[in-house]
Amino acid sequence: MEFQGLTLDVRNHPKYDTGFVPFARFIDAYTAQVEAFAKAKPVKIALERENGQISVYETKVFGDCRNGHGELDRLYLERLCKALLWIRGGFRFTICGVPTLAKYIKEQYAPGGLRAFDAEFMAGVYEHKFEVKSAKYDEAPAAHELSKSVGRHLDGYRIGFDAGGSDRKVSAVVNGESIFSEEVVWQPKVNADPEYHYQGILSAFRAAASKMPRVDAIGVSSAGIYVANRTMVASLFIKVPKADFDAKVKDIYIRAAKEIGADIPLEVANDGDVTALAGSMELNDNRVLGIAMGTSEAGGYIDAAGNITGWLNELAFVPVDLNPDAMLDEWSGDYGCGVKYFSQDCVIKLAPAAGVELNADATPAEKLKAVQKLMLADDPRARGIYESIGCYLAHGLALYDKFYDIKHVLLMGRVVSGEGGNIILAETSRILREEYPAVADRLKLHLPDEVSRRVGQSVAAASL
Repeated sequence: MEFQGLTLDVRNHPKYDTGFVPFARFIDAYTAQVEAFAKAKPVKIALERENGQISVYETKVFGDCRNGHGELDRLYLERLCKALLWIRGGFRFTICGVPTLAKYIKEQYAPGGLRAFDAEFMAGVYEHKFEVKSAKYDEAPAAHELSKSVGRHLDGYRIGFDAGGSDRKVSAVVNGESIFSEEVVWQPKVNADPEYHYQGILSAFRAAASKMPRVDAIGVSSAGIYVANRTMVASLFIKVPKADFDAKVKDIYIRAAKEIGADIPLEVANDGDVTALAGSMELNDNRVLGIAMGTSEAGGYIDAAGNITGWLNELAFVPVDLNPDAMLDEWSGDYGCGVKYFSQDCVIKLAPAAGVELNADATPAEKLKAVQKLMLADDPRARGIYESIGCYLAHGLALYDKFYDIKHVLLMGRVVSGEGGNIILAETSRILREEYPAVADRLKLHLPDEVSRRVGQSVAAASL
């Protein structure tokens, strides 16, 4: 494949998306050429977040504007910074060693720039003005990473709640065993009234509490970013006006928990982190990347010590496709982001190319179910959709492997339910072996059993 003057070694393309340009393969081709370029310049990208934590990523660029190098440098660094920002999180970039590229990145994240959404989003998460600074290479900030232990508490009577975008799941867990699980369809992403969300959450809590003599703790797995159990940003509440969000959503889980008992301990965690925790607990091992493929794409990571890193792991916003004509993410306005490749949106996106006509008035969850019904009938069109997702995932995991130390990948969520999940897993494994053998040797892919695939996060959440 030829792209921007580079030859990308891509041997497998998604059946229903032949324009896909894997970011992983672009990085491989770009860095190989840079390494062979005598005047290449080293670069450090420092990304600061709360409590003085700093992640540092080292790379190289051409550093000149001849032979199209300037355009390649800008594309590479802009997409790399975008990936780093959403994987690790932060409110300040310091680009060290290339002042012209630092200036370019600063322009992208300025008001009115292409990445203005990202800058505003992070400013809200960290309650700090977003900045892009330039520094000399030898003046780069030192890395300072923190991690913390989380979960694995199984004693007593616990409620685990998983707030998905299409359905909510709750479990009553007694000494590590689920005695009750319930799934209820809801539509939080299209409701502007925070009372709708609150009553749904409270109803789930009460359903689980009614199955136990007491409640010792409540754990919540929820899409979004949470600080001290407060909702900082979450797509579940995207329609809620800001004033109502600040007044009624930021503390929504805290208020609901107090209705069950004033002094019951509560822990709220991003659903991706809970996916990784569930995998780590089930596998009794660490270095787990969890990917929940449902309404959106959620990511989470458990490091070699069995801890959460403090990174955002918001893989939904990480670019995986460099095709400039790729579908845009409605929220960020960016192209090629994971949400359109590893969620029910991907199934819906691929359906027309597969010749599958979906009811335009159906909800996204209903559209996914329609494709799953075709898969039950062994429809080759549905199979092709899942094979295409498997191809996306192989190239996506090769990308994530550049940022995480991964031993296990755990896939969860509605998209990997049923036979479709098995097809995704098989195709991902095949392409990794063919195109990325070194990555395939390091990674072990896992699909939990069908029940765990659907409600495993609510059970793991109970251990928080």
